[in-house]
Amino acid sequence: MADVHFSRGWTRRGVLLVVFCLLGSISLSCAARPGVSRQRLQVQKHLNRLNKPAVKTIESPDGDIIDCVHISHQPAFDHPFLKDHKIQMRPNYHREGLFDENKVSEKPKPHSNPITQLWHVNGKCPEGTIPIRRTKEQDVLRASSVKRYGRKKHRAIPQPRSADPDLINESGHQHAIAYVEGDKYYGAKATINVWEPKIQQPNEFSLSQLWILGGSFGEDLNSIEAGWQVSPDLYGDNNTRLFTYWTSDAYQATGCYNLLCSGFIQINSEIAMGASISPVSAYRNSQYDISILVWKDPKEGHWWMQFGNDYVLGYWPSFLFSYLADSASMIEWGGEVVNSEPDGHHTSTQMGSGRFPEEGFGKSSYFRNIQVVDGSNNLKAPKGLGTFTEQSNCYDVQTGSNGDWGHYFYYGGPGKNPNCP
Repeated sequence: MADVHFSRGWTRRGVLLVVFCLLGSISLSCAARPGVSRQRLQVQKHLNRLNKPAVKTIESPDGDIIDCVHISHQPAFDHPFLKDHKIQMRPNYHREGLFDENKVSEKPKPHSNPITQLWHVNGKCPEGTIPIRRTKEQDVLRASSVKRYGRKKHRAIPQPRSADPDLINESGHQHAIAYVEGDKYYGAKATINVWEPKIQQPNEFSLSQLWILGGSFGEDLNSIEAGWQVSPDLYGDNNTRLFTYWTSDAYQATGCYNLLCSGFIQINSEIAMGASISPVSAYRNSQYDISILVWKDPKEGHWWMQFGNDYVLGYWPSFLFSYLADSASMIEWGGEVVNSEPDGHHTSTQMGSGRFPEEGFGKSSYFRNIQVVDGSNNLKAPKGLGTFTEQSNCYDVQTGSNGDWGHYFYYGGPGKNPNCP
């Protein structure tokens, strides 16, 4: 090793530190890499904030770690407005058919849908705790900044009335959706076919969800969202995962996915936000779907979420929102992908099953039994259902209705193809 000469005033500790720096052994302590250590420190602080002390820890076959955290220690309660909040263990008010008391119970009924979450094979969380997917250092490092981790990019909402090409290219998000507007809505429901679409670039995603929207599409948009997604950037893999999202200012400073900030209050000990869904549908083979219901409790004003027939997951407190504190003015259901135009071409990231709607059941992905919640807290068929897609030769949508499936639609596509270069 070359001789290193030190001027007077250097301590032995300082010498050792430089040597370690040169060897790359202690990157955190190196004065030579202040940016790295500051970032690491920031990330560590964020992880300490997000990952609460666990009563029990379960390792999932997909590499996830699920922490069973005491219900009163969940991230929601870091919010100053929730310091003295009394957790509601069930909605205060419901009409027959919309919500059934038994649905809060821990035990699913014997004939419920076989869809489950992968981590269940290795254990379950005790009563009085909630399962939280542990955030790892590399999860945060994949984000553009600690502050943006767990957040959607600004302007990621489909705007059916303004298919202005500039706006579309600006956001890089593409949609194939059905929607209703022009009334006051107090919730929405859908049964969503579950697939595992292929993602071309790690910074792209593909999701299928419902949106509950209030306000204008400007800076003050309120949105509650729930469904399934494949997002390598957010989760570090290509698994299909259950997710939720909320924002009260058009994705600027408020809101996040799942429990990655203070907001959603979870009460259920069996379903983990952001955890993998299993099994998923296969082309011309078994089809799987999940039911999601989001509705407003008229007494407290909170927005509740139910997954499947058996799991009431929790609620978004009404104070998080401005417009949605009253009601929603638009409901959307459908798919969204990020098109980053790799190599100047349209992405080949798939939406839904990656097949166009006309292929139908077993091949194309669907939403069925789509409904809205009216002012009397009843589930109703959507009136005046419209559809919207930016480029129907890349991703498309087709609606229909029948006795079994009520109002439904097939949606999706392959992205890049001869008609979508």
